[in-house]
Parts: sequence; C-alpha cells; structure tokens
Amino acid sequence: MDVDVIIITKNSQHMLSDCIKSVYRNLPVNHLIVIDGHSADETLRIVRKFQKQHGNILLFQDKGNRATARQKGISKVETEWFVFVDSDAVLCKDWFKKAEKHLNHNVGGVWGIEIWSTIQNSTVLKLFLLITRKIFDLRGGTHDTLIRTDLVRDIEIPKNLHVFEDAFIKDWITRKGYKIIACYDPFCLHFRPESVWTVQGSLSIIADAIRIGRFTLLVRLTLAYGFYTAYSLYQLVMKRIRQGFS
Repeated sequence: MDVDVIIITKNSQHMLSDCIKSVYRNLPVNHLIVIDGHSADETLRIVRKFQKQHGNILLFQDKGNRATARQKGISKVETEWFVFVDSDAVLCKDWFKKAEKHLNHNVGGVWGIEIWSTIQNSTVLKLFLLITRKIFDLRGGTHDTLIRTDLVRDIEIPKNLHVFEDAFIKDWITRKGYKIIACYDPFCLHFRPESVWTVQGSLSIIADAIRIGRFTLLVRLTLAYGFYTAYSLYQLVMKRIRQGFS
C-alpha cells in the first residue's frame, strides 16, 4: 500500500533534508505533498533537490497558516491513507510497517509519539512519554500521523486555527466513530526550535488559545505544558552554562 505524505514547510531548512530522507526510507511514498508558506530560506531549494532525485514531489504555496496548509494538503491526497509528517521530525526505522500493524476496520488513524531530540536522561524520557501520550488524548497530534483519507475528505478546518488544528482533525475523525491509535512505536524524533517552549512561546500559545476560543482545552493542558516549558528553560540554562565554560 502506497501513501501520500504531507509536509508543511516555512523556513524549514534546518531539518528538512533529514526529515525527507527519513520519509523516503520508512514510508511507501506515492506522492510527497509539500505545502510551503512562502519560505525565504533554502527550503525550496532542498525540496527541488529531492524532486530531481525521486520525481514524485508535488509543491504548493499557501499564504495562510497551519489550518489552511493542512486543508490544502488533504485536498491533494490521492491514496486511501496518507501521512502527516512535521518538517522538523525524523521518522524511526520501519515507521510504516510498525503503524500498519495497528490498522483494522474501526481505526481512522495511527499517531507515532514524538520524542524531543534533546532528551538524554532516561527518567526524564519516561516522564516525557507519559505526559506526551496524555496530551495526545486531549488534543491529538500530527507530528507523524497516518490517516484514513475518506474520513477527512469532507473536513473543513476553521481558517483561524493556527494552533489546535490537530485537535480539530482528531475530533473530526472520532466523531465519525473511528479510533486514532496512539503508539510508542512507531515514533519520531522531533527537533523542535528552542523558541517553542520558552516563557514567551508559552504566552503566545495562551494568547492564541483565547483568541480562537480553545481556552478550556488549554486549561486541561496546563500541567503538561508547564512540564514542557520547565524542561525547555532547563535546557536553555544548561546550554548557557556550558557556553560559559567553553
């Protein structure tokens, strides 16, 4: 079974090559659908390099946000199942073979858990996996997600959902009576930018949640997001300490 793969990009040069390499190594790609938000860095050059190599990349531009980009990507899918992959994620070995084992008639999607690339401590990793798994139950995720196309062919993602569009997709599928299986294997390594879980980044997420009316969901995620922010601040402090000694 071949699958279309959707990657949303905007100034994604820092990890895009590794991401796309992992896609072709671990997924049976029909088309790689790239929805680009008018990147100003080397993103498009990287995409064109892989197009010359593989010849099955479809590149589209989108001036909106994550909601409009995902909507456009879904509209281009031709296969029975497709996969969302974040542009800064690297898929584990045999990602699709592992995900395929979970498929049956009442499964609408399979989500592979994300693991932040900076986590080295085994205790922190166990806590992170537990919290991340609970977050998916609340809001879903699209870092590396296999989705049954027919269930979202009629989806209309609100254009204001710059965040929480993944929650909308998850709810859309489950309201149709299908399950989304959250897995510890397959998984992806997520090379998140440092700015995501800083105090400023967290305040930005809160402001977005209030603006789009998802504050109740955010409240339910407070403790989990607090852990993410605390961990990211710890990483930042340790980085500056190491720089001070170098």
